[in-house]
Amino acid sequence: MKVAVVTGASRGIGRACAIRLGKEGYTVVVNYSRSEAEAQSALDEIRSAGGDGIIYKADVSDLAQVKQMMRDVDKQFGQIDLLVNNAGIVRDSFLLALNMNDLDSCLDLNVKGYFYCAQQAALKMFRRKQGVIINMSSVSGELALAGQSVYSATKGAVNSLTRVLAKELGAKGIRVNAVAPGFIETEMINALSDDKKKEYLDTIPLHRFGRAEEVAEVVAALAGDGFAYMTGQVITLDGGIAL
Repeated sequence: MKVAVVTGASRGIGRACAIRLGKEGYTVVVNYSRSEAEAQSALDEIRSAGGDGIIYKADVSDLAQVKQMMRDVDKQFGQIDLLVNNAGIVRDSFLLALNMNDLDSCLDLNVKGYFYCAQQAALKMFRRKQGVIINMSSVSGELALAGQSVYSATKGAVNSLTRVLAKELGAKGIRVNAVAPGFIETEMINALSDDKKKEYLDTIPLHRFGRAEEVAEVVAALAGDGFAYMTGQVITLDGGIAL
């Protein structure tokens, strides 16, 4: 048995990752903070495909809740093999119109939350001297998009964190990599106007948006033995937009 904790797994990319890992045979902890019904729906889909897991409510920007989640998972299953650090938010704003509450909430969830989860999962992985951490980054961590200064800064931080943790944790048998998606068909993209969608599509060499399931495929591959010698890398999955 292998156990995967996927944060922010009730919808979007996190949900796709949880379902894909369930199909790979992982017992999946579907973390959520608000959407219990959607988290349960993700778990139901995992189970219908022959997998198993639990749902777990925790705000990963709160260290106490992260500690409790990792303790409970480790106590129930005896191990944590994989952490997919995925929970995050986008608060687009130009610098001069930036709301400080939005700044704080993005930093708390997109940066501090990743630190908290990585730290607490690694503490459980140390015992068995093996484990994988996959951080969900974004092409925005490298590509300058007007109005995304805060989101870009948080994802740049995730990229740096990934590389440093790979050095720190490698001796303990823990690999750390990141996946940086581009424009993926999620609720955020679906809410855009047709004109805005066309504008974005025109910048993508493959001329289509990615699918959450395609991101999940990369996550599952990185977690597997086929990439056992890869660590500290940020894998871009953006249809060529950053070229």
